Amino acid sequence: MDSLQLFLDQFKARGEAETVWLKEIFGFISEHLCPELSEPAPLAADDVVTGVCAGQLSVCLVKKLQENVAVTHVLPVSYRLVSVSALLSLQHLACVSNLSWTTNQHRAWEKEVELPGHQALPRVNLLLIGCLKEGRAGEWRLTDASGSVRCECLSLSPLWLNRPVFLPHWNYIPHNALGQNHEVRGYVELIGSPALLCPGPEQGFAASPGEGAGLSRAVGVREAAGLLYNRTRGQRISVFGLVASVCPQLVVAGTTFFCFWLTDESHTVRVLVKDINRQWWTQCVYVGLSVCVTELRVCVLRGWRGNDILCVTEQSELHTNYTHTDTLLDTPPPHLMSHVDSEDCEEVEPETDKAGLRMKKSRVISYQGTVTQVVSDGAGLYVIDRKVGLCLAYQPTLRRKLRAGDSVELHHVHFLYRPCPDFPPSMLCTCLRSSLRVIAFSGVGGAPPPDSGWLPRLLLEKNTGVSEYLWTCHLSSKLAHSLVPSLLKQRSVAVLSWKLMESVWRRGRGGRRDIYSEMLDEPHTCPLSKYTTGPKVHQYLSISALIGSLYSECWSSVSLSSLLPPGGSSLSRSQLNTALAWSCRTLTSDLQDGPQTGDAPGRRPLLLVGMLELPTQTSEPTLQLRDATGAVACVVTETSPDGGQRAAFNSAWIGCLVCVEQFTMVTERFLQSDFPSYQHLDQDKYITNKHCRVYLQFSLDSLHILSPSVAMATHLGQRGEELGSDVTDRRQTLEAEETERATTASRKRRREASSVTVTTNPVGGGFRPCVSLVIRVEQKEGVAQKNTAAALKVEEAGLTRCFSVKAVVVGPVVSWGRDPKNGPVTDKEMETEQEDKVVLVLSGGSARWFPLLQPGCFYRLTAPNTQDPRVLIGRGVSGQRGVELHTDPTLQVRSDWRLHTLTRPPLQALSPTVLSVSEVLDSRSEMVCFQAQVCDRISLSDRTSSPGAGVCAGVRLTVWDQSGRTLQVYLDFSHTPYPPGLLPGNTLLLSAFQRRVSRSGGVYCRSLPVSSITVTSLGDASSARPPSAPMMHLGVWAVRDQSGIVGQVRGHVVCFLFLQLEWSCSLCGSPYLQTCSSSQCLSTSSVFQSKAKLVMDDGTGEAHVWFSGALVPPLLGLADSQWEGLQRALRVRGHIRVTPRGRSLVCDSDDPLLHFLLCVCSSDVVCRQLSLTCRKTNQQRSEEMKRFSRGERDFMTRVTPPLQLTCLHLEDV
Repeated sequence: MDSLQLFLDQFKARGEAETVWLKEIFGFISEHLCPELSEPAPLAADDVVTGVCAGQLSVCLVKKLQENVAVTHVLPVSYRLVSVSALLSLQHLACVSNLSWTTNQHRAWEKEVELPGHQALPRVNLLLIGCLKEGRAGEWRLTDASGSVRCECLSLSPLWLNRPVFLPHWNYIPHNALGQNHEVRGYVELIGSPALLCPGPEQGFAASPGEGAGLSRAVGVREAAGLLYNRTRGQRISVFGLVASVCPQLVVAGTTFFCFWLTDESHTVRVLVKDINRQWWTQCVYVGLSVCVTELRVCVLRGWRGNDILCVTEQSELHTNYTHTDTLLDTPPPHLMSHVDSEDCEEVEPETDKAGLRMKKSRVISYQGTVTQVVSDGAGLYVIDRKVGLCLAYQPTLRRKLRAGDSVELHHVHFLYRPCPDFPPSMLCTCLRSSLRVIAFSGVGGAPPPDSGWLPRLLLEKNTGVSEYLWTCHLSSKLAHSLVPSLLKQRSVAVLSWKLMESVWRRGRGGRRDIYSEMLDEPHTCPLSKYTTGPKVHQYLSISALIGSLYSECWSSVSLSSLLPPGGSSLSRSQLNTALAWSCRTLTSDLQDGPQTGDAPGRRPLLLVGMLELPTQTSEPTLQLRDATGAVACVVTETSPDGGQRAAFNSAWIGCLVCVEQFTMVTERFLQSDFPSYQHLDQDKYITNKHCRVYLQFSLDSLHILSPSVAMATHLGQRGEELGSDVTDRRQTLEAEETERATTASRKRRREASSVTVTTNPVGGGFRPCVSLVIRVEQKEGVAQKNTAAALKVEEAGLTRCFSVKAVVVGPVVSWGRDPKNGPVTDKEMETEQEDKVVLVLSGGSARWFPLLQPGCFYRLTAPNTQDPRVLIGRGVSGQRGVELHTDPTLQVRSDWRLHTLTRPPLQALSPTVLSVSEVLDSRSEMVCFQAQVCDRISLSDRTSSPGAGVCAGVRLTVWDQSGRTLQVYLDFSHTPYPPGLLPGNTLLLSAFQRRVSRSGGVYCRSLPVSSITVTSLGDASSARPPSAPMMHLGVWAVRDQSGIVGQVRGHVVCFLFLQLEWSCSLCGSPYLQTCSSSQCLSTSSVFQSKAKLVMDDGTGEAHVWFSGALVPPLLGLADSQWEGLQRALRVRGHIRVTPRGRSLVCDSDDPLLHFLLCVCSSDVVCRQLSLTCRKTNQQRSEEMKRFSRGERDFMTRVTPPLQLTCLHLEDV
C-alpha cells in the first residue's frame, strides 16, 4: 500500500476519476507486467530490467502517457489498459489506437486512408503494455502475465528485445482464417517506435568487454570479401556495411535460415543466419540499413557452387544504424520506382525456344507503392497502385499477409510485361532473392475471405512458369464461383484448375529449383528470369456469361440486309420475309471472333468447364453442359472406329466434369416480319417478333475429363487407359458410387462436381438391388408430344414428350445386388436361345435418353430397387377375340431407370440400312432412311401461330451427297420439338421419312410423326459447299433420266430467246408503274426483277438455259451504274420484254430502250464463251408431234424438246 501511495503522491489527481484511473494503472502493472519481469531473465537481458518494481514502472508509464497525449498536463482517463488475453478473446473486429490523436486528426486520417470498398479502422481507447520477446521462427511477441500476441513492426531494433514497452500507436487485426489453431487468433501492428519503460543501452545489447573489442576490429565489405578467399581456420570477423538484399526466411529439412547481403561501393558478401536464436534478425534488417555483424565465421555451404559464405555464430551480435569511426558508408541507396512508365514496358524481341514457345526476359527493379487490392491472399496475388500486379507465390508464405492499404518496398523484384492477359499488363514477381518490406501498415479493415493457399503448394511441387501459374490462379477464382461454391472445397478447385492448366497448356513439369543459386549467385538466375507468352491464352467463361454474351450480340452484330442472298433487293415481299425468317451465326472457340466480354482488348480462345447431363425438365431432349451459373444445350458427336464421326451414344459421359476447349457456338435467329420491300429494312415497326436460340456443337473426343463418373472410370479402365496419378482405392470408388445415388439431379450434380479424384476401378454401382436387361437398338422414332397415361399430371391436356425404340433382347433379365452399370457383359446375361424383340416406350423423364440411343448399339437397361424380373418383361397388346396381333411386346421405361452403353458389344451388331441422296432419288420405296449433308435451309413460318410461340412451324432442308445431287426435305415441327443442329454443313441421319414425288416429277421427302433426326457429323459453312460439279456434255445430259443433278457446262451462247425486265409489286407481284396495277392491292413498294433465256451449244448438243436475278447483269455485260440506269429508265413504263429473232434482224421500232437491249442481246459481248454451273430442271418436256408444211405437203414428225437448265453460277472463259 505504501508503494501505491508513493505512486499517487507523484501525480496530483484533479478528481476522483483520475485517482481511480491511476490506481487501475498501478494494479494492472502489478498483476500483468511485474510477474512477467520477475521470471528468470534471459541471457540477453540486463540486471536493470529484472530489478524494476511496479511503482517505478507505473511512474514511467504515466509519464510516457503524458508525453504522448494530445492535451498536455491532462491524464488520458478515457483510455484503459487491456491485457493480451482480453484483447485476443474479446476484440473480434480490427481496430486502431493512437494516444496522440485529437478528434480532428483522427477524422483527417480516416479520409486519407480510406480505399474504395474499404473503410478506415475504428478507433478504440485501449492501452497495451508488455515485454517484447522472441517467438517461434524469429517472430516478435508482446507478452504479459496473461498471454502473448504476435507483434509486427515496421522497423525493429535489437534495443527493444526483452524489455517492457508501452505501445502508443497500434493496430489490432483479428485472425479470421478458418480451420487454424486457436492460439493464433490475431496480431498487433506496431506503428512507430514503442516507448521503453526502463533505461537501457544506447545501441544494441548491453556491451560486454569482448563485444566492444569485436566492434573495434570490424572490417568493411572489401576486406571481408578478401578474407573469404584467404580464410584461416577458426577465424572470427566482424563486418559492417549496407544491407543490399534480404532473402526470405526458408525452412529446409527442419532447419530455419535466411541470408542477407552486405555491400559497399564495389564489393558484396553474403551472410547466412542459421542460428535459431538469431532468426528474429529477419525483422531488423532491411535494404539500405547500415549494420555491423560481429563474430562471423567463414564456412562452406554445401549445395552452392560458390561454397564460401559468412555464417552467424552463437556469439554474433547485430548492431543497426551503425557508423564506423574510420569509414563513412556513402553507398547510395537503391533506386526505387513508384510507377511504371510506358517506356518501361517496352520489351526486347521475344526469343523462341526449341519447343516453339515465345520467351521474354524479365527485368530486375526496385519498387515502392501501396497495395490497393488483394486478388488472392492464399495465391499471393495483389494489385499495387491500382495498375501494377504483384505475385509473391515464388517466395515462402508471408507470416503477415498483405492488406489493402499497406505501403510496401520491393527490392530485386522481377518486372514482367503481359505475362497473363487476365492480370494487369505490368506484373512484379518476387523470387528467393527479392526483398519485401512493409513501410506503412494499412489503416483500413475488411480482411479478404479465407484462402487455403493450395495453389502455391502445387507450384512448389510442380515448379511451373509464372504465366501458367497466373492463368491457373485466375481460373481457380472463376471455378470457385461457377462450380457449386457451397460444396466444392478450395483444394478441389485448386487441383481441378491445375489439372486443367496442364491439359490446356500442355507443359511438362518444370526443372528442379536451385534455392541456393537463386539466393546467392551473381549474375542472378531463377524461374522468373524468363517467362512465356506464346500464342493467345485461353479465356475461361462460365455458362451464364457465355450465353449472356451470345444473346447480347445476337441482333446487334448483324444488319438485316446482310442476311439476304445476292440480289436481295429484287426479292418480293414474301421472298424477303422468308429469307429473313431464319439466320444463323456460328463462332468457333479458337478464332478471334468470339463473344466480346470486356476482359481483354483482343479476342482469345474460349474455354468452358461443366458437367454433362441429360435434363429432365426442358422441352428439348438434348445433352446439356451445366455449371452452377446455368446450362446450355449441346449437339455432340463421337469418333467412329473408321475415323469418321458418328452420333454420341456412350452414356458414361453423363455426370463427367469436363473441359470443353474446341467447340462451336451457334446462335439461331428467328424473325417474324412483314417488310414491304428491301427499302424498308431499317424500319423496326415491320418486325412482329424476334428471338434467338443458343447452343454448342463439339466432339466428345476433344474433351478433357477433369472428374469422371463411375461409369466413365469403368469405360476407360476397360480400354486400359491411364487416368492419372490420383488413383483412388476401393473406399473412394464406393464414395463416388454413393454420389451417383442422389435422388435429385441437382444434388447429383453437386456431389459429382465435388469429387476431383480419378478412379480406375471398374466396379459396379451402389449397394442396392436391381434387375437389368441387355438390348440392341434397331430403330428409334422421333420425339413427339403425345397424350400418354404418364402425362395425366402434366399441363397442356396431358401432352408429354414421348418416343419409342424397337430393340432386340439379347438375354434374360438378371438380378443384381447392386447396379452393374456399364461393366462387362456376363455369361448369364447371354443365356438365351433366340432373340426376342421389344418396343421400349420412353415418355416424360425417361425421354431424356433420346440423344444417346442409337441404332446398332448395345445397352443395359437397369431397374433399381427391385429383384422382380417381371418389371423388365414386355407386355403384349391385347386385341379383340379372334383377332391375331402381329406386334412386339411393349415395355414402359420409368423415369428412374437407367440405360448404360456397352462399348464392348457381346455380339456383332448389324448396321441398319442407310441410303444416300442418290439412292433415295432413284429408289421406289415409300419409307426411307438416309444420310446427307445440309447445304441450305429455309424456315416455313406458320402465320396462324402466336407471335411468342418461339418455334418455327417447319423447315425445308436442301441436302446432298458426294455425287452433287440434291434433295429437298420438309420437316413439320407443329407437334415435335425443334431439334438443334439443322445447320448447313452438318450431316444428318434422317430415319423413317416419307419419299414423295411432286406433280412436276421432282422427288422430295417429308417428315412423319415417327421420323427421327440425328446429327452424325459436324461441319461449318465452308463444308456446306458442294463438291466440284462434274463437267457435263449437253448431248449426254439430255438423255439422262435424272433430276436434281448439278453440273458444269462450257459452251458458246448461240442466241437470246427472250429478256424480261420489270418493276413488280412486292406484295402481289403485279406490274408496277407509278402504283400497283392491281386495283385490289394498296401496296406502295416495288422491286426490280429480271429474267433471261438463251440457247447454249457445247458441240454435243444444245440447251435452253434460264437466268434470273443477280446473274442477268453479268450475262449482259453491264456495269452496276448501267444496270441502275436501266432500272431508272424502266420506272415509268414498268416493264419491257425483248424477243430477239436473229442477229441480222433490223429493229423497226422507234423505242430507243428496246433498240438498245436488242443490240446488247445480239452483240459479241453476250454471244461469247461461258462456263456455267447449272441444275437440270425437274419438269422436262417429253417428245412432241409437230406438223411441218413444205409446199402442198404436210409432214408429221417427233421432235425432242431441248434440255432445260437453270444457271446457278456464271464465269467467263
